[in-house]
Amino acid sequence: MDNSIYKIHLGAAECAVDLGDGSERGEYVSQDYILNRLGRPHRAISLMYCYYPLDKEWPQRISEACKDKEVSFAWDYPYDDYFTYKGGINGDLNDEPFRYMREIRAHGQDVILTLTIDPNVPDEHLVAVAKDLSTFGRMMLRINHECTGDWFSFTKRASYQQIADFYVKFNNILKEHAPNVKTILCAGGVEKPEDTQIEKEAEFADAVRATDVWSIDKYMALHWGWPYDVAEHGGNSHGRSAVKDVYDMAKRSRARFKELCGGTDKPMVLSELNADGDVTGAYEQADMMKLFCDMLKNDPDRWLSGFTMYQFRDRGRLGLEIEDPNDPNVGIEQPLMRTYRDIIHDSFFMPKITVSGNTELPIKLRWGGAEDAEGIAIPLNFEKDPVFCEVTFEEELNLMLELNGRWFYKSPKVKTIDLMSAFYDSRLTEAKGLTLKIFAPPASGENDPADGSDWQTNSYTAITKLPTIRIRYEAVEPSKDK
Repeated sequence: MDNSIYKIHLGAAECAVDLGDGSERGEYVSQDYILNRLGRPHRAISLMYCYYPLDKEWPQRISEACKDKEVSFAWDYPYDDYFTYKGGINGDLNDEPFRYMREIRAHGQDVILTLTIDPNVPDEHLVAVAKDLSTFGRMMLRINHECTGDWFSFTKRASYQQIADFYVKFNNILKEHAPNVKTILCAGGVEKPEDTQIEKEAEFADAVRATDVWSIDKYMALHWGWPYDVAEHGGNSHGRSAVKDVYDMAKRSRARFKELCGGTDKPMVLSELNADGDVTGAYEQADMMKLFCDMLKNDPDRWLSGFTMYQFRDRGRLGLEIEDPNDPNVGIEQPLMRTYRDIIHDSFFMPKITVSGNTELPIKLRWGGAEDAEGIAIPLNFEKDPVFCEVTFEEELNLMLELNGRWFYKSPKVKTIDLMSAFYDSRLTEAKGLTLKIFAPPASGENDPADGSDWQTNSYTAITKLPTIRIRYEAVEPSKDK
């Protein structure tokens, strides 16, 4: 290790990858577990919640409140069977989803919060929700997604025009009370090549113009009858599309969104993307995701800002892991996990880290978000493949570290991080120079007004001391078996 350090910037990937973590089909999985399984953080983690505070069952999860109700479809309950949003008027910010949001941000990722909401709630509820989110930095809020469908409870409580008007109203409230939050409109797209309009375009055109981000949900295969039947040949509760058809549909939908905005460009994302292993089997599921991502890489039109892999662990076959039916805390890795790990470590889907010059300590690092952060890089010279490699910090810092393509999290109370897993799949075959990259997302997971006028979009952490780095190339004691 020499004494030089460099200032670096963490920027956007050519196409970002986000990850769904928990839904009506699976429980939330800790960010430490996910990071260790996948080896890198995501741009954002997507959480799915609902808010129906006027209902008599609220705030119970509806499948628990109506456990004796005869149900034959996942959305046959009085309101959507997501985890219930515990904020809002007289809410508890120490409950869900806030403790998960804090963990996500402390681990160097942004939050995407999907929230289905009763469109009949008074405006004071929307103001309260906006204020709840005002400290969580550059997060995204997906309001009443799949809004041109007919399965969610909010579509049964209002007309499509009322749902669209509600979206615009909530979008405007967020701009006033939580300008750090970007909105995602997840609507129907241009389904067929011969179509010229998005689904229910007359009702949702103003919402398309008002939103910050355009989105559709599109599964290449899906068993929508889960868990109430089994997908079998000839059944009518599942479907499968050609990968290219899904790709082309998403791309032409984005083109129409842009036309509706008079040519003004906005980010386009796919908020839920996967192929359902219930329909395809485990191997073709992985093949379809790889083919879709290869199409993205090979397309010179950089039309997609990011996609959300739905999801990490699933009780059905829509996850990188299947939840073990004997123990919900255990996941069973699917072939898709290895394929997805390869995808997200491709440079096309990786955030760009650039060097902006020499610097020295003390230094104040800025964390704007997973696509805009300033950190430092420490050069390390390896003589050969190490046997031991670890880093020790004296200061109580919340950090994300990267070495040899592998990312690590260091919480404030942890002093030493073993970095050897950076070499297990990428062993050095010769002497090589690497850099230890360090970024500092907010330890609390929230931004602090004391950080200055830009506190809602940036947080700051001071580093005054370099860590101690221990690198050894031989065992502590030589082998006695030779």
